[in-house]
Amino acid sequence: MKSGHDHHQRADAAVWITIGVIAMADIGFALLGPFELDVRSFLIPGAVTALLAAGAWFYRSVRRDRRLAAILSSTAHIIGFAAVGAPLSYIAATAGFPLQDAALEAIDRQMGIDWAQLMAFVSLHPGLQLVLSPAYSSFAVQTLTTVLALGVAGQLTRLSSFISAFVATTLVTIAISAVCPAAGPWLFLDIQAASANGFLPTSSTSWPVFLALRDGALHTVYGIRSEGIITFPSLHAALGVLFPIALWTVKGVRWLALGLNILLVIATPAYGSHYVVDVIAGILIAAVCWIAVARLLHPASETHPERVAAIDDPPSIVPEAPPQPAMSALSRDFESV
Repeated sequence: MKSGHDHHQRADAAVWITIGVIAMADIGFALLGPFELDVRSFLIPGAVTALLAAGAWFYRSVRRDRRLAAILSSTAHIIGFAAVGAPLSYIAATAGFPLQDAALEAIDRQMGIDWAQLMAFVSLHPGLQLVLSPAYSSFAVQTLTTVLALGVAGQLTRLSSFISAFVATTLVTIAISAVCPAAGPWLFLDIQAASANGFLPTSSTSWPVFLALRDGALHTVYGIRSEGIITFPSLHAALGVLFPIALWTVKGVRWLALGLNILLVIATPAYGSHYVVDVIAGILIAAVCWIAVARLLHPASETHPERVAAIDDPPSIVPEAPPQPAMSALSRDFESV
C-alpha cells in the first residue's frame, strides 16, 4: 500500500523524466532537422532549475523540510518544463498541417458568436480593458504563486497534482495544436487596429513568429523569450481552470483565485486572439487532465481511507477569517477532486 510520500516521489520523478524526454526531443530536432537551439538562452533557466533541484534535494534529504523541498522542486519543474516546452511548441508549429481558422470561426458563428463584434465591444470600453488586461497577463505570476500557496499550506499532494496536470495539459495542447494549427481570428478576419479603436491583442507579438515558423523563415528556438504561439486549444483558458481548482482547498485564497481566473478566461478571446471554441477546448482539456492526475495521486476511496496521506487541517496562508456558514455542496465537490 503506497503512502502519500511515495506518490509524491513518483510524481516528482515522472515530471523530471518528462522534462528530460522533451529536452532530448528538442535536441534531436535541432541535430536532425532545420532547427537550431540558441544555447545561451537555455543557460539561465537551466542553471536556475539545477539550483532549485539541488535545494529541493537538500531539504528533502538533509534538513527534512518536506514543504520547502516541495516548493523548490515544483518551481524547478515549472522553470525546466517551460524552457523545453516552448521549443516543442515551435517545432509543432512546423508540422505543416493546414490552418483550421475557417472551421473554428464557423463553430463560433454556429454558437451565435460574432468575434468582430466581441472585439469591438472590448475596444470601446477602456474600463473593461483595465480589468481584463492584467488578468490575462497574470498566468506566469499565478503559476509560481500557486506553487508557493500550496506548499506553504502544506497541501503537497495537491501541489503534485497541479504540477502534473500543468505538464499534461500543456503537452496535450501542444500535440493538438500541431495537427489543428490556427492563426487566430484577428489575422483570419483581417481586423485592423484602426477599426478596433487602436486596440491590439497582447498576443500580437507572437504572430510574426508563428507565420515565420509556418513558412520556414524561422529556424531558431529559445529557452527564454519564446512566444506563446498556440491558438487551438487555448492554454491560457486551460490554466485559468487549473489555478482555481488547485487552490480551492487553500483557506482565504479560493475565491480570489476563482474571481481572477474567471476574468482571465473572459479576457482570453480578445487579448489572446482566440476563438471562443479555443477557450472551451482548453477548459475541457484542463478538467480532464486534472481529474486523471488527481485519480492517480489520490488513489484512496471510501473503502480504503487509510491510503490517503493528507495533512490534517492544513493551515491558512492568510489570517483566519470569522466563522463562516457550512460549506456549500459546490465547495465540497471541488475539495474532493
